[in-house]
Amino acid sequence: MAKKEREVVKAADEPRITRVKAVETAPRIKKQSNKASKSVARTKRPTPKIFTPFVSLGGYFKGAWEELRQVRWPTRRATWSLTGAVLAFTAFFVILILLLDAGFKLLFDLILK
Repeated sequence: MAKKEREVVKAADEPRITRVKAVETAPRIKKQSNKASKSVARTKRPTPKIFTPFVSLGGYFKGAWEELRQVRWPTRRATWSLTGAVLAFTAFFVILILLLDAGFKLLFDLILK
């Protein structure tokens, strides 16, 4: 093979890098025809908002239930491993604080005597 042919083969084997710039662009707004806007205007009626505490409370619990259904719950094994990690860190810091407290108490006793 000639030298130029080898260079072409090497260039084809290398991955291509494409750089993309993040540029803000104005959102495109679709224009509606007059017929479509008139038909929408006829069908939409403003509904009066009536505040009732039971409807609001029901809506709140309905939304909360929908959010709970979307949660990805951990497995039993993951729950126990995370609980063990929390207990281990808690025990470590309890021991650390107890040792620091005993050390400072000993130091103050030596200074005050």
